[in-house]
Formats: sequence, structure tokens, C-alpha cells
Amino acid sequence: MKMRTGRRTAFAGLRSRDQHGFAFKRTIVVVAMLGLLVALIALKIMTGPEGEKRVTAKQDVTMIMNALTLYRRDNGRYPTQEQGLRALTEKPSMNPVPIFWKEGGYLQRLPNDPWGNAYRYLNPGVHGEIDVFSYGADAKQGGEGNDADIGSWE
Repeated sequence: MKMRTGRRTAFAGLRSRDQHGFAFKRTIVVVAMLGLLVALIALKIMTGPEGEKRVTAKQDVTMIMNALTLYRRDNGRYPTQEQGLRALTEKPSMNPVPIFWKEGGYLQRLPNDPWGNAYRYLNPGVHGEIDVFSYGADAKQGGEGNDADIGSWE
């Protein structure tokens, strides 16, 4: 029969405390994850489908603005008002024709806003050097709530 040494017993007590500490940390992580999950579910319930559409529109506007920034970096200017956002998917043939237009374009396709309307482009912009925006759910300028405009100036 083998006897345990006192040293081994001392470490056993440390393991027990370490295990309790690990269990506590694990519990805190689980509680935090559950809290995040509850917050996400509550946000989804509160915003509903129209709120999700507004979030999608804001993401689309950001993506289009990023593509326009790349266009400007390559060509020294934004597309003209006449060239419009189509200049991001097709090389413009009207002046000023971009010399360093990226082969394949800056976007694979131009998205419509979540309500099925084309995004609007102004050069020069009203709120900045250029503006990219959607008129929102009502497809009319202005409005409040879900009908409010969503633009690059936000």
C-alpha cells in the first residue's frame, strides 16, 4: 500500500481553490453571454423588420461610400452627378472618363435600398462633398421614424 505524502495533500487543496475560481469565471462568462443574447433578442423585438431595414440601408450606404472613396483614390475625383453610382460598376464613357478605373469595378452590383428603390447620389452633396442616401420607407424626401432619410452624413 502506497502512502500519500503531505506535499501531495497540500497541492490538492490548491487545485480545489483553482477549480472553484475557474468555475466562478466560467459562470461569469456564461451569465455575460446570456445577457448579450437577451439584449440582442430584445433589440430585434423592439426594432422589428422596419428597424432591420434601416440598419441594412445604413450598411449599404457605408459600403457605397467606401467604393466611392476607392474610386476617388484611383481617379482623383468622385464620379460626376451625370455618371452617378453606375460608375462604380461600369466604366463611364462620358467625360471625365476615369483613366485608372479598376478592372471589374468597385462594386459587383449596385444594391437597391431595402424598400426596393435605387440609392441616390449627389455630387456636389448638400451635407458633404458627396451624398449617398435613401429616402426611407416612404420613398419621399424627409419624414420621421421609418420614413426618415438615411444618408452618408449620419
